[in-house]
Amino acid sequence: MPNLEHPAYPAATLLHLESLVPCRESQVSMLLSIFGERQQFSFPSIFIYGHTSSGKTYVMQTLLNTLQLPHVFVNCVEYFTSRLLLEEILIQLQSYSSETEQTSHVPCDTFNDFVRLFKQAVASRELEDQTLYVTDRNVTVVLLSEIVWELFRPSTGCFEPFTLYFPDYSIGHLQKILSQNHPPEYSADFYAAYINILLGVFYMVCRDLKELQHLSEEVIVMILLFQAMAALNFSKYCEPVVRGEANERDTRKLWKNIEPHLKKAMQTVYLREISSSQWERLQRDDGEPGQLKGLSAHTHMELPYYSKFLLIAAYLASYNPVRTDKRFFLKHHGKIRKTNFMKKHEKTSNHLLGPKPFPLDRLLAILYSIVDIRVAPTANIFSQITSLVTLQLLSMVGHNDQLDGPRYKCTVSLDFIRAIARTVNFDIIKYLYDFL
Repeated sequence: MPNLEHPAYPAATLLHLESLVPCRESQVSMLLSIFGERQQFSFPSIFIYGHTSSGKTYVMQTLLNTLQLPHVFVNCVEYFTSRLLLEEILIQLQSYSSETEQTSHVPCDTFNDFVRLFKQAVASRELEDQTLYVTDRNVTVVLLSEIVWELFRPSTGCFEPFTLYFPDYSIGHLQKILSQNHPPEYSADFYAAYINILLGVFYMVCRDLKELQHLSEEVIVMILLFQAMAALNFSKYCEPVVRGEANERDTRKLWKNIEPHLKKAMQTVYLREISSSQWERLQRDDGEPGQLKGLSAHTHMELPYYSKFLLIAAYLASYNPVRTDKRFFLKHHGKIRKTNFMKKHEKTSNHLLGPKPFPLDRLLAILYSIVDIRVAPTANIFSQITSLVTLQLLSMVGHNDQLDGPRYKCTVSLDFIRAIARTVNFDIIKYLYDFL
């Protein structure tokens, strides 16, 4: 693929942009041709779609930031109503010209208010002669989605956007990206052969990362995942060469040396159960190949971010007495003493008695207490509860026609919930009544 070219931008800037987004030259070239020059009217709307981890968000943000194009970036999942969406656009537009400038909340009840305030903000920021990219001024709306446009098209008709597809990264693309950072003490061909072996093992399970939406650059997450794997396993791959038992071309000996090591790494492929230092310590421990100490057998299961906290809240509700909720989850309530709460019939551990049912409102109350950021009770949260029931991580107790609402029980083990809690840096033991 030739270097990017555009008459409005210096060649050095375009070359730097090309190095930041490898293997996406055709998509970047298409976007540059659509954008045109700063003073030209761009296409009113662009719809970019593709599977998760295909670089949509990262490429778009890198392009706008590198070329210093005025833009506003809004997550429509987070700002789920039209009022929140329009107000966030105005707030970001206020702070666009100066990072130190204080921004104030701008009430925007209707779309007419938005148009009026938008014109004022654009005029005050001297952006009248430039296209403003919003993810009757020249405005281009860029929509990023994993769903095709045909599923969004309204029945009443609309102006058709320009659609651009981002295909998945192939093994060749990932090999090219990862091979750029080879250690200087080894040849590029040797490191490329190692990356090829690594991708052959991990590509099928690591190319589709759907979580961590709080890190908006999906492709960076995927590339950093592979880079972490490559860094942690490369020393093991080089051992026969370092000991003088093989040279860089003895691929068979190199593969036989690293194969048990990679199989062992497959049990923690997402690298969220443990840190890099913990993983290195595990490699120095003697034990059966393929067995990781301290990890549950279910570490391969991936759950959305809030589903993990929902499952943690469900576990706490199942194994903690109701009367202890205030002590555990309300601030400034002092320390809890188990002797003050122990009754005669509570001589047996709650974990030995098994999980107890709890109502939905108690689950949500615990969830809001343990999550650091504010979570609105949206349909997304309730749908994740249904998904946990479908996965049999929660079970619904009683009949659906109960007037007091549904009741649930958590069905996972202590080892499993501790492994899930570690992925979100939550110390669940501190919140369990049995471990006080």
